[in-house]
Amino acid sequence: MLSRLLKEHHAKQNERKELQERRRREAIAAATCLTEALVDHLNVGVAQAYVNQRKLDHEVKTLQVQASQFSKQTAQWISMVEGFNQALKEIGDVENWARSIEMDMRTIATALEYVHKGPLTSASS
Repeated sequence: MLSRLLKEHHAKQNERKELQERRRREAIAAATCLTEALVDHLNVGVAQAYVNQRKLDHEVKTLQVQASQFSKQTAQWISMVEGFNQALKEIGDVENWARSIEMDMRTIATALEYVHKGPLTSASS
């Protein structure tokens, strides 16, 4: 009877050990699954962040190219406006020169007219 109780005790102990070992393996498997799921979830986020970063890098390069082109175009516009302003100044200078010449010519014409008609008009008075 003692021997039978000892055998039953050992059998129950072995069953408990097997049950404990099985539960330990199940817990390890569950923890592994959980860890893999968490890592996969994080990897999705990291992958999305990487894709977004690449898109941002591409957009930055595009923006830099466009900004450079805009800067060159703006410089061309400024140059054209400065040229236009210079042309307007030159037109103004030519107009002033023409007025000055016209006034000089009128003065000369008046003087010539005075010289030509002057003695006749003075004698009659």
